[in-house]
Order: sequence, then structure tokens, then C-alpha cells
Amino acid sequence: MGRSKLERFSDIERFKNVFEYTDYQDSSSEKPKGRWKQEVFKNEKPITLELACGKGEYTLFLSKQFPEINVVGVDIKGARIWKGARQALQEQRSNVHFLRIYIDHLDEYFGTDEVDDIWITFPDPYLKGSDRNKRLTSPKFLKIYQQFLRPGGSVRLKTDNNQLFSYTCRVLERNNCEVIKSVENIYQECPDDELLTHKTYFERKHLMKGRAISYLQFLLPESPL
Repeated sequence: MGRSKLERFSDIERFKNVFEYTDYQDSSSEKPKGRWKQEVFKNEKPITLELACGKGEYTLFLSKQFPEINVVGVDIKGARIWKGARQALQEQRSNVHFLRIYIDHLDEYFGTDEVDDIWITFPDPYLKGSDRNKRLTSPKFLKIYQQFLRPGGSVRLKTDNNQLFSYTCRVLERNNCEVIKSVENIYQECPDDELLTHKTYFERKHLMKGRAISYLQFLLPESPL
């Protein structure tokens, strides 16, 4: 029988590879902003973020495929983070951490040029027009990423939602973002690309429903959005 949500929340409070926003509420603890390499990972390897990481499947995949980088999975749902964090501890992966915060507070946890790459894997598309600012590729969030993504660092979106893909393309064009790669259907256009075709639980469900999986990689402009 699996552990309950309350048990998982209790577990992650003890996990050494998980930081939670609650760690810094009414506390003397200092946020790790600007100190991830020196004090958290204790090395100078590049840092990659996976936003809306869920159970951390892609975070763990990236950490295994690229041992030369450090990976931080970010999500607000602790019961989901628990699975990836537990596996990382069991496998003694030193290049993986998880951060349980609201993503629109990321700039409080990462300093200027501290992040080298950002993955956004199957985020909630927030299809209502009134919710567009909640989309992780909206100008609101791109401005946040600019504050800590190094020059030349890329943002990558993987989604099953055509509306989010089209919306993101429009946002990039309007904000002078350079598109590095655009793929409307990964499994038709890049079936042998191991990086893009690694399947998470939710991706398998999307594919079973016949949905196309799209991918965008882009650079943010040097000037503020």
C-alpha cells in the first residue's frame, strides 16, 4: 500500500535533497539564492531546472543522461515530488535536488546567471484566456526566467497541447526570442532523438490518446522583456 499524502509530506521534510518554501517562513534560514553550486551541490557544474516537474521522472532522466550537470526539479505539489526525491536518495544521486515552491517565486531562489537551462515539461496549459498569465511561457514568466538564466541559456517546452504550443510561438515572436528548434510532432519528426522521446507517465497517457507531442527550444532576449 502506498504512503498517504500526509506521510509523504512528513517524509520530504526530512529528505536532504528537498527544499520547501516552508523552510524559510518565520525562519532564520537563508534561501539558497546564489549559493547552489558552492553550498548545495558543492561543485561548479551547470544547473538545469525542470519546472512543473511532478513526480520528477524527467528530472531523474536528465540527471542520469547528463552526470556532468546538476538538476533541480521544481513543483509546488510535495506529494508528487516525494517519489522522485525518494528515488534520487535511494540511488544516491548527488546531482539532483528538488525545490517545492510556487514557480512565480523562482527569482527569490536563484541568482543572476545561476541557471544554464530550463525545461518545462507538460505544464498545465491554462486554456482560459483569463488564465494566460499562469502559463509558464507567458511574458510574466519569461521575465522571471531572465533574472537568473545565463546569457545563451535556453528554455525548452515539451507539450501535448496545440493551443499552448501556438500561444508560445506567438509570445516568442512578439518578444524577440530566438527559436533554436521547433518541432510540431516529436515522434514523426525526431523519432530517434533520445532526449526528446524519453516518455514520462503523463506523456504515455497523452500518446495513447493519439495526441501529438510538440517541442520548442528558445533563447530569451538580452534586453528586459
